[in-house]
Amino acid sequence: MKVPMKTVALNLLLCVSAATLAAQPNYFSNWPAGNAPQEVGKRLVEHFVLSAHQYGPTIHYSEAATWYGALTFSQLTHDEGLRAKLIKKYEPLMPGGAEAAKIPVRHHVDDSIFGIIAQEIGIETKDPKFLAYGKSWADRQWESPQPDGLSGETRYWIDDMYMLTILQLEAYRATGDKKYLDRDALEMASYLDRLQQPNGLFYHAPDVPFFWGRGDGWVAAGMAEILRDLPANHPQRARIMRGYKTMMASLLKYQGKDGMWRELIDHDEAWPESSSSAMFTFAMITGVKNGWLEATTYGPAARKGWIAVAGYIDQNNNLTSVCEGTGKQNDLEYYLARKRITGDFHGQAAVLWAASALLR
Repeated sequence: MKVPMKTVALNLLLCVSAATLAAQPNYFSNWPAGNAPQEVGKRLVEHFVLSAHQYGPTIHYSEAATWYGALTFSQLTHDEGLRAKLIKKYEPLMPGGAEAAKIPVRHHVDDSIFGIIAQEIGIETKDPKFLAYGKSWADRQWESPQPDGLSGETRYWIDDMYMLTILQLEAYRATGDKKYLDRDALEMASYLDRLQQPNGLFYHAPDVPFFWGRGDGWVAAGMAEILRDLPANHPQRARIMRGYKTMMASLLKYQGKDGMWRELIDHDEAWPESSSSAMFTFAMITGVKNGWLEATTYGPAARKGWIAVAGYIDQNNNLTSVCEGTGKQNDLEYYLARKRITGDFHGQAAVLWAASALLR
């Protein structure tokens, strides 16, 4: 039987494409000893299960972010035992539980992100009590929206580009209700329009012209998360993708030879900072794996970032060189003098996000 030339050409193209793909280097395998994401993530999650709450008197946003990363890692590694420990650790924080006094109460992005823990547990277990409780936090965040449709918790701090958006995104993932995704995209596009600078990065605040690493890290992680779920035809996707790619291109220029980014991104005299480096690494891994970023350009940078950050984990499974909590201040020396701390959840969270991204 004669095979049509069009079919022959198509088969040849598919073979060439497959061969080309096979010939491309895999930037996310063959790790140096001790750097495999399965190993690093498990060590950090097991450590988190036994860790005391940080800060207080209520659960801090960085702990909620760590819990989320620990849960996604456990799901991706199919570690039911690890997930059971994480749920057991969380159950006293449900209403009526032994630690219910630690449930955040303010209508504020830093408190509302607490809802992502219950949402992720509900997503993974399908347990209606967790799904309902997580959803209640997302709904509360939009109880009193602004006239422009944005959340009443909108304040235009760059941290919100993760902390506010991840709560609505998790509500969408849990329910499939598009209203949560639309809220999310509207917030992200509005923050981009208001805060992104011409070089693609973000000042710590509009009145503080410094590119503080972790602040920009929240932004990078938030955009990477929403782009994973935003449909190609969504009205805000092009805007968010443009903002994301512009930021990634800028970050590429500032990555150090050691694979790290500095506590002030564009200041060589600033010290290598691990929480922001892990956040930027997460964003780049996610971009490469989803085809948003050119693999041959960003793959090596993401790999270098992961290996570098993993090297900052000490023998107690604590990430070192995490910048202490930092308020905004229009003073260069204030930023350069920030303390380096060890084991802070701001850093533990970001490493777990990056480990999860490598396993997706």
